Amino acid sequence: MSRLSGMPSHASTSERTTNPGRSRRSYDQFCAMARALDSVGDRWTLLIVRELLAGPRRYTDLHADLPGVSTDVLAARLKHMEGEGLAERRRQPRPASGYVYELTERGRALLPVLTALADWGAPALGKPRATDAVRAHWWALPLRDAVQRAVGHERALVDVVLPEGTFHLRLGDAKGGSLYGEGPASEGADLRLELAAEECVALAEGSLALADGVRAGAVRVAGAGPLARSLATGGRQAETG
Repeated sequence: MSRLSGMPSHASTSERTTNPGRSRRSYDQFCAMARALDSVGDRWTLLIVRELLAGPRRYTDLHADLPGVSTDVLAARLKHMEGEGLAERRRQPRPASGYVYELTERGRALLPVLTALADWGAPALGKPRATDAVRAHWWALPLRDAVQRAVGHERALVDVVLPEGTFHLRLGDAKGGSLYGEGPASEGADLRLELAAEECVALAEGSLALADGVRAGAVRVAGAGPLARSLATGGRQAETG
């Protein structure tokens, strides 16, 4: 018998499932962090949450915006999230057909976790690698707090225009609705911000304030409403003040 084969197998106990109905292996530790990782520690799970923070999504839409995930893994992760009470699957109301996945209240409570991870990861972004997929709306969570700080505690719809595409942010209390969405806001945005990835990184990591970006001309503001005028004027005042 080899030395390795003679050693006790911790995997048989520490990685067994504590709930036979769950596919995720448990750490079997009476620790809040370990329990959280039992729920969301699998590869892809938090990125699925990122996508579902935009609102209900069809399976095909999720698969398209999670390049690199296999259909089997995505299906398994969604099933696991349903079992953990993080997401639910429901039929779309007529005249639409098929099913969508959406976050539960417990799933939406992961927003500050994803925001903190985005803040922590922003300084490591650097330049896109040749193998990196890019989606404009992946900037929604990193930018949301930076834009919210600039406009105060107001509820607002903000279109964000990047070279890679456009998405919109819902600021303030979303009351259980989507926090962002692809494309311009259908209701009409309170203001529009135009910027490039370099400014996105700087805003996300905190090295650039939105007003400073507006003042320097790196972030362009458009819109006829008071919020747009206030932000544009504030940037100019900062330049002359």
